[in-house]
Amino acid sequence: MTIGFRSLTKLVVPAVTNLYCVSRLQISTLKMTDNNPDYKSASSIHEFTVKNIKGEDVKLDAYKGHVCIIVNVASQCGLTANNYKQLNELFDHYGESRGLRILAFPCNQFAGQEPGNSEDIVCFASERKVKFDLFEKIDVNGDSAHPLWKFLKNKQGGTLGSFIKWNFTKFIIDKDGVPVERHGPNVDPTNLVQHLEKYW
Repeated sequence: MTIGFRSLTKLVVPAVTNLYCVSRLQISTLKMTDNNPDYKSASSIHEFTVKNIKGEDVKLDAYKGHVCIIVNVASQCGLTANNYKQLNELFDHYGESRGLRILAFPCNQFAGQEPGNSEDIVCFASERKVKFDLFEKIDVNGDSAHPLWKFLKNKQGGTLGSFIKWNFTKFIIDKDGVPVERHGPNVDPTNLVQHLEKYW
């Protein structure tokens, strides 16, 4: 059977491209791991490095002295509208007056509800006038989970297992970078105020 040049190109080019992308992914994963401590021995989020939505490294010791909420977000979830609205309200009310910081990590592990790339996510957040900090899309469960999220789950296990159950799981972090509380997706962000007040 003779395979024409055009047909051969259709077979070879995607294969080479996929191999290149996989290699880049592996390199990126190695870099990510090298920048972070073992999650079991870490004592605070300040020891970790993450990438912001622009792909730039951010050392979380920049958040020393701030009470933080760390949350996994998605743009196509039934909880999206309410959570984004209330997270914005929390940041507007307490970002300046109390130093509250919100760190949002897009994740596509729950029913594929965050399918877009970084540009799509930025556009989505911009339309909702998001002012809090947005980071690169990551995994929060499984072997591929970001070390920060492995650390969070290790320090604050959930009901029926430490794994993240759904979008908009919220961790409260005290001023020393220690995860002190975990709240499920069904807890509205504005209902966290009474909990946050313990750590201002």
